[in-house]
Amino acid sequence: MARRGEQLREHILWMAKDVFLEMGFERASMDLVASRAKTSKRSLYAHFESKEKLFLAIIELVRGLFLTRLKQPGDYSDKPAEALTLFCGRYLQSMLYGPTVQMCRISMAESERFPEQAALYFDVLFTQVQTRLSAYLKTTFRLSTKGSVDAANGLLGQVLLPRFPRVLFGLDPPVQSLDSEVLPLSLELKQIRTAVFEMINGFAR
Repeated sequence: MARRGEQLREHILWMAKDVFLEMGFERASMDLVASRAKTSKRSLYAHFESKEKLFLAIIELVRGLFLTRLKQPGDYSDKPAEALTLFCGRYLQSMLYGPTVQMCRISMAESERFPEQAALYFDVLFTQVQTRLSAYLKTTFRLSTKGSVDAANGLLGQVLLPRFPRVLFGLDPPVQSLDSEVLPLSLELKQIRTAVFEMINGFAR
């Protein structure tokens, strides 16, 4: 049975996401998207009136996928130190994932053309993560708003550096798969766990 309505729209989005990740915005074409989605250009334009609108819809799709995959710190464990370690481990893994890195590169390349899109992608990768982490820290350790935000920013900086910039600039290879049950290498988790314990110990001083 042929896809119609919302089912077709969602299918187009998933196919278009792959096209944009492979080709970048400039080289991606609506012809190629229609071909990959096995639909007509007429149907494609009925759902997305331009390549620009399609690109913005892809950003919204990616935002939802990223936050759903990441979850909340408290979803990982009842023990705060372990919850924070696993949350940050999943965050690092998600940031090093090939499609995430490629979308970052596309967003930066197209930031002048799509400033709102760039802001939205920055929001989901950094601001929303900091918000989730700082809210957990504030509630769990009874910190002030400023204290929880500062602690979250400090921890996330330690988590991302230097791995994320190295992968972003092509100095190291990205993560090729994102298994929902497998977290980063034990060495990375060990480093994250050390940073978490140092932060928690600092709260008691």
